Amino acid sequence: MTHYQKLLKIFTTGKSFYNITAKITAAVAESGVETGLCTLFLRHTSASLVIQENADPDVLVDLANFMAKLVPESGKYIHDAEGADDMPAHIRTALTHTSEHIPINRGHLVLGTWQGIYIWEHRQRSHSRELVVHISG
Repeated sequence: MTHYQKLLKIFTTGKSFYNITAKITAAVAESGVETGLCTLFLRHTSASLVIQENADPDVLVDLANFMAKLVPESGKYIHDAEGADDMPAHIRTALTHTSEHIPINRGHLVLGTWQGIYIWEHRQRSHSRELVVHISG
C-alpha cells in the first residue's frame, strides 16, 4: 500500500467558504494513487471542512446565514478570549467537521458533479489554516 502526505497552508481573509477542490485534486495527482482514499484533516478548532454545492453560490450564502442564526455571535458565552466570534466559531466547528474522506478511483477524487471541497472559516479576521492531506491506496 502506498501512502502520500502533504501539508497545505490555506490563507483565509475572514468568515467565508474557500474552495480547495483544485488543491486536493492536485495532491491526488502528485500521489500517483489510482485507487484508494483521500483523508483531509484541518488542524484547527475555529474553521471546518465541508463538501458542498459548487455550482450555485447562493447555497453557500444560505448555509452561512443559517449558521449565523443557529449560533449567533451575540450569545452570552463565557469563552470570549479572542472576541465575540471566538466561542461561536468553536461551536460551528463542532457542528460541522474537521476531517473528510473521499474515495479515489482511476486517479481522481470520486466527488459528485456538483460537489466541491471547502474550508469554512468561522472567524472574522484572516488566518493561516493548515490542512493535512493523506492519500493511501
